[in-house]
Amino acid sequence: MNDTPKASLLFVYNADAGLFNTMADIGHKIFSPGTYQCDLCMLTHGYFSERTEWRKFIEGLGIEALFLHRDEFRQQYPSLEVSLPAVFLQKDGTTRLCINAHALHECEDLDDLKQQITQACKDAPETS
Repeated sequence: MNDTPKASLLFVYNADAGLFNTMADIGHKIFSPGTYQCDLCMLTHGYFSERTEWRKFIEGLGIEALFLHRDEFRQQYPSLEVSLPAVFLQKDGTTRLCINAHALHECEDLDDLKQQITQACKDAPETS
């Protein structure tokens, strides 16, 4: 039996959930990408779907990945007041910020993001 605590990465988008919000986000990304507020989404998704390269990267991390929209995150974690988007490491009953909004904004492309994530979760145990 494995007694290693389970860890997960929590990705939080700076966008709200729901069909209307998704449609508005698509329009915003197409017509005014320079003012779109979610750098995480810009890197990981095209206009209509998740990038295949991103999905393969997440699947190969060896750690559970959870995804929340801004409104879902605020509801589930009201005491965590951070700028979004953000990536958190959840381990041993704690939720620790790993990649803040500024670091995500500085990522030039998906490869930069993948490198940041790999560095941020390097000490997380693999899930079984």
